Amino acid sequence: MSEQSQEIQGIFDNISSNYDQLNDWISWGQHRIWKLMTVKWAEPKPGDTCVDLCCGSGDLTRLLAEKVGTQGKVYGVDFAPQMLAIAKQKSSEPHIEWVEADVLDLPFADNTFDGATMGYGLRNVVDIPKSLKEIYRIVKPGAKAAILDFHLPSQPLFRQFEQWYMETIVVPLARQQGLEEEYAYIWPSIQRFPRGPEQESLAEQVGFRATHYPIVGGTLGVLVLTKPRSVE
Repeated sequence: MSEQSQEIQGIFDNISSNYDQLNDWISWGQHRIWKLMTVKWAEPKPGDTCVDLCCGSGDLTRLLAEKVGTQGKVYGVDFAPQMLAIAKQKSSEPHIEWVEADVLDLPFADNTFDGATMGYGLRNVVDIPKSLKEIYRIVKPGAKAAILDFHLPSQPLFRQFEQWYMETIVVPLARQQGLEEEYAYIWPSIQRFPRGPEQESLAEQVGFRATHYPIVGGTLGVLVLTKPRSVE
């Protein structure tokens, strides 16, 4: 694991015990709606085998598990062991398996999954094209992957609002929990993150059909990927 990856892993381990509470505060509870939207775009069906990458405390994992039912299977994957431990504590579903692994080197065979999700993970990987290649490799032909993340809006007014909100609301809330440095990291990471059309292009280069859907004024977005059933 690279030094940069270790730093990011440390950030998520440090915030793990406060992660869910801060998500609720920061988003006014709206993150639950965004996650429901993301799972809907991944189109999980009863009996499917799905994977939630960069699963954090497991919200998307558990939503997938509800959709696939007890005849299906869901893998929650994260490389931050403390975050994964909290996900395990919150879950008793027997058809969820928690796996400590890096999205750049996943321990799954080709064409394993009927669907995939990722929440707030793509922005934090050190090699976005490589992570997209891994997602492409592990999902079946015809499968969909839905990737939720913060996004830099195209409209200047929304961009200014997002910066103000991160610096004036998010960071002070995190400071109260002793996590100022970890949450101050978010805004610079959003500025570096490829915008919607760039995300689509990167995904198409590895073979996906891709559409990026801006939500909340473009301050967030869901990248929806489909692996073609045959080489076009």
